[in-house]
Amino acid sequence: MSTSLLNQVEAAATLIQQSTYMVVFTGAGISTPSGIPDFRSAESGLWLKDDPMQVASATAFREHPERFYNWLRPLLEASWKALPNPAHHAIAQLEEKGFVKAVLTQNIDRLHQKAGSRKVIELHGATSQFHCPMCRSVPQDSQLIIEEILGGSIPHCSRCGGILKPDITLYEEALPEKAWVAACQETSQADLFLIAGSSLDVVPAASLPYQAYQHGSRLIIINYSATYLDRYADVVIHQNVAEVLPLITEKVSNRR
Repeated sequence: MSTSLLNQVEAAATLIQQSTYMVVFTGAGISTPSGIPDFRSAESGLWLKDDPMQVASATAFREHPERFYNWLRPLLEASWKALPNPAHHAIAQLEEKGFVKAVLTQNIDRLHQKAGSRKVIELHGATSQFHCPMCRSVPQDSQLIIEEILGGSIPHCSRCGGILKPDITLYEEALPEKAWVAACQETSQADLFLIAGSSLDVVPAASLPYQAYQHGSRLIIINYSATYLDRYADVVIHQNVAEVLPLITEKVSNRR
C-alpha cells in the first residue's frame, strides 16, 4: 500500500470513528467487482450498446415490452447470480459495529442485503420484485417470475393478463416516493456521508450527497473517476472500492 493511500485510509477511518450518524451512498461501481455491468463507464457501460430511451424507458416498457425484456434479461441474470464482494461486506460490518445507520443505493441488485446490511433504501427499486401496472396486484413468487424471464418469456399477471413490470425506476419515471422521503430523512441526519462506487451523474439521487454537505456533513468519496463533489470532500480515493473499503473497515476494527 502506498503512503498516500495509507494516509487516506487512516483519515477515512478516523472520520468514521468520530461520526455519530454515518450514511453510505452507493452506485454501480460497488457492484461491478461482483460481475454486474454498469451503465456509463467509458469502455464497457451498457449505454454504449443500447439507447436507454429505446430499451429502459416507461415508453419502451409499454410499447415494446419484448425489447424491454430482451434488454433486462442479461442484467437480471447477472444480478440474480451475483454474490456480494468485499465492499458490500465491509459496509455490512460497519453497520453491525454501529457506525453505518443507513445505506442509500442506486443499485437494483440487492447485494447489500445479501451481504447482511439491514437498513437499505433502494432509490431505484430492485429487480427481484414485480407488480402489474394494470390491476396493481403484486405476485407472491418473484423467483418463479425471474425463472420465466430468464427462460425467454415475458411475464404476465395471473389476475388480469397484463404484462408484469419489475419494481425498478425507468427513464421517464419518478423515484419511488417512500424511498426518496426516507433517503432525504437519513441524509438530513448524517454527520458523515460516504459515497462508494458512484460517479454522481444520475439525478435526483446524486443530489443527496450535496444535500448532506449543505447540512454540515463530512464527505468521504471512493470512486474510480472524479465526481462533482470531490472538491468538497474530506477524503477522496480514486481506486477500487472493493479493495479500499475493506482496508478502512479493518483499520476501524483494529483501532477499537
